[in-house]
Amino acid sequence: MDTDHDGSRYRAPALDKGLDILELLASSDESFSQAEIAKSLKRTPNEIYRMLDRLVHRGYVVRSADDRYELSLKLFALSHQHAPMRRLVAQAIPVMRRFSRAGGQSCHLAVYDRGGVIIVAQTDSPFYWGLSIRVGSRIGLYNTGSGHVLLAFASPREREFMRSEYDTAHDDLAPRGLDGRLSAIKRQGHEAMPSEQTQGVYNLSVPVLGPDGSAIAALTCPFVKGLAKAERMSMAKAVTLLDRAGHELSILAGGGGRATVAKRKRRPARTA
Repeated sequence: MDTDHDGSRYRAPALDKGLDILELLASSDESFSQAEIAKSLKRTPNEIYRMLDRLVHRGYVVRSADDRYELSLKLFALSHQHAPMRRLVAQAIPVMRRFSRAGGQSCHLAVYDRGGVIIVAQTDSPFYWGLSIRVGSRIGLYNTGSGHVLLAFASPREREFMRSEYDTAHDDLAPRGLDGRLSAIKRQGHEAMPSEQTQGVYNLSVPVLGPDGSAIAALTCPFVKGLAKAERMSMAKAVTLLDRAGHELSILAGGGGRATVAKRKRRPARTA
């Protein structure tokens, strides 16, 4: 019986070689020459040439004009093709229900999906009326609190990919000042903006952070003034409750909680 050095019963040298290349390129922001990849993997350049060629052809690796290689964002795209994320949703629902009971508001969980944002979970206000969004709905990346948070807490390369994928699928361009807005969201740890879809509603959004500190989802409350409990609940208090819920979900998702906004005094919610 053939057993690999790591204890596996079966060997797939070509697959291992390809995965080794992907893992090496993912470990650095720098590009590599073919010789540098071969040296790092303790292989000859000829051993990896065909594998690199196939990875480039399939779009997992990009080759520059000066024959250097770097990881594309195709793996990032693939990881977001299985929405809703069942495990995250299962973990989120109890946390979201607690927020809705405490804040008297509905909330929803959203993830990035192929140039847009998709709602994967929703809990209603405990009162007889409120604002909710149907699970499975697709909403905008540039004009919603969820979209802003997903962009703000993405890595630079992820953000570039998300914006290019959005721009390919839509005619409208990013609004003026979006980059400055995203920087402010990253600093304050949340978005608080008047809804561009519903008058009198504010989108309050916080990130659910993954292990690398980027947002794997956005937790959003469409804050409606005038609800019985909301009359005694300021928007700043609602943001604080929402941030706690996002922090709890980040821990459950394997992230570091408030990786970016931790241990810093919470600023009042900005609505401009």
